[in-house]
Amino acid sequence: MPITIADVAARAKVSKTTVSRVLNGKGELDESTAARVRAVIDELGYVPSARAVGLARGRTRVVGMLVPSLTWPWIGEVIQGAVDVLETERYGLLLFTCNRGEESMRQFGAQVSAKSFDGLLVIEPEGTLDYIATLHARGLPVVLIDDRHQASGQIPSIGTTNHDGAGSAARHLLEIGRTRPLMVTGPDRFGCTQQRFTGFADVFAEAGHPITTDRVHPGDFTTAAGAAGVRAALESGVDFDAVFAHNDLAAIGAMRELLDHGKRVPQDVAVVGFDDIPTAAHTQPPLSTVHQPLREMGEAAARALLGHFEGTPLPNRPTVIPTTFTPRSSTTL
Repeated sequence: MPITIADVAARAKVSKTTVSRVLNGKGELDESTAARVRAVIDELGYVPSARAVGLARGRTRVVGMLVPSLTWPWIGEVIQGAVDVLETERYGLLLFTCNRGEESMRQFGAQVSAKSFDGLLVIEPEGTLDYIATLHARGLPVVLIDDRHQASGQIPSIGTTNHDGAGSAARHLLEIGRTRPLMVTGPDRFGCTQQRFTGFADVFAEAGHPITTDRVHPGDFTTAAGAAGVRAALESGVDFDAVFAHNDLAAIGAMRELLDHGKRVPQDVAVVGFDDIPTAAHTQPPLSTVHQPLREMGEAAARALLGHFEGTPLPNRPTVIPTTFTPRSSTTL
């Protein structure tokens, strides 16, 4: 039979309330009594219910995390960063995805209503921003990661320098003599797409090489979109000596399409991505890319939330962790 709090109380010759106070560190207790209770707990091997202790403390010591899907190639790095911080502070993580659409959100909403976690980290699933903002306004501590819609005026957020990161990619291409880049964008409705577009285009325009509309292909952050953008440019005779894709998956698709058409990378066409997912270092050739501080963003978001639990206000403006550029063989021999 499992050891209960009543067993501890009986062996220590105290009330269950006294045992509870020792476990929760609450109330004035004689030190000798507290020591006797702790000794009995050790002797009997009593393990208190985490849920019961959480209720007694008014806290679950669990953080929720809502993400669109675990299939996105960079999400694992963000989650790992958050987990590293949470586990160090002895918090658990309750992970939710939106793989099943409305049904997933109903299940998530039920856990919110049950107060199953103390605060929430969010990589925003599309179409949920208003709901998340409402939860935050009603008192649930929330931190957004990778604020694609710039909702940071409503919700505390951790982001990165999409504009400057794209600018660093443009400067790298100019430094190696590439002046006619093809750009494969992300979905236009995302703020990060707009920032990456302007950050890249502005640098080329300032250098006297404005990017014409025939060298801009809309994409959706997939390998298929990268391949389609390159294929369309080649079939229409567009002259380009580089490709900048708004994420690594699209860059990988673009690079494969170039190679399939007999183009040499980087001799004929240099290719740059954005994210620096683990796969980027292992493509053929390895992909030059803008490194997003994904793990650091997860860590910073978790620290902000745990700091709030201890009395530090959540930031009222976005926390920005800068990108860096990682050159590899897809642009330099």
